[in-house]
Amino acid sequence: MRRGKIFKRLISIFLALAILFGGVYWIVTRNTLAAAISTDGCTNPFITSLGSSMIASHRSGGGIAPENTMMAFKNCVENSEFSVDIFEFDLHITADGVLVLLHDESLDRTSDAVSYFGETSVLPSQKTFSQLQALNMGENFTQADGSKPYQGLRGEDIPDDLRITSLDQVFAYLENYREYRYIIEIKDSGSLGQAAVDALYALLRAYDCLDRAIVGTFHNDVTEYLDCAYPDILRSASIREVAGFYACSLLNLPRRDDQFRFQALQIPTDDYVLNLATSRLVNYAHKHNIAVQYWTINDPDEMSYLLSIGADAIITDVPNLAHALLRR
Repeated sequence: MRRGKIFKRLISIFLALAILFGGVYWIVTRNTLAAAISTDGCTNPFITSLGSSMIASHRSGGGIAPENTMMAFKNCVENSEFSVDIFEFDLHITADGVLVLLHDESLDRTSDAVSYFGETSVLPSQKTFSQLQALNMGENFTQADGSKPYQGLRGEDIPDDLRITSLDQVFAYLENYREYRYIIEIKDSGSLGQAAVDALYALLRAYDCLDRAIVGTFHNDVTEYLDCAYPDILRSASIREVAGFYACSLLNLPRRDDQFRFQALQIPTDDYVLNLATSRLVNYAHKHNIAVQYWTINDPDEMSYLLSIGADAIITDVPNLAHALLRR
């Protein structure tokens, strides 16, 4: 008899926990039905008017040209069939202090570095800019049909726009066309990350685009350095800050704008079960003058949905597809 009561009690506890966790799961994963609110009055230059989203070319359009290369930039800038508003790219610092564009930690995936240097896991910080210029950065670019049009190019056969690109070269090229906006990620941490921030700040000032660039990093020490050394840099939220902001938006907690030290959320639509693509979160961000930019969005239906909830930017590998959908 006693064992029966214990069993019933355990079943009751299990059901209560299941209901609790089920309710929490429903809350954090559901789409909200709140209408997107007007952004009139927002002063953040990365917040768009209601019903429009900026097109951000991820890794400079790495889905349609070799990522983070000058060829990819030219494909976006000089192509009459589509246009972009923002260029997203990643930075490392070389052994001689030059900022170069590269997403991965090493050069292995995108270039012929393994065969050229005769070793794996070569980091940009281990080589000078001149040494890295010998690489073919389109070595492993794969087109939709599975072909690799630039594989095997070596020496003088490598086009200049497929060699590793410095940030100075990128700005010198782009700023001749129009005042683009930028989403820039610092990939290095520690002293290298700090040196990269110093070099980046100098170039942002030199090209007068400090107010057109959002700078981010996954390294908390670099975020702290950004805030301390360069408070005038616009930056994106860290992972920890995104988690805190999500909780605030979920509970609609009253917060002053100055309690958030970032100007943009650069987030996936969902991660770790959480649904980050909701009108509730976007509205809460706009209420606090914070832009919301989603990555990496290559599906047309997802682009349309994000536009409907007020997303400020669609970060995509295929800016041509985003243009056809969002600018029609």
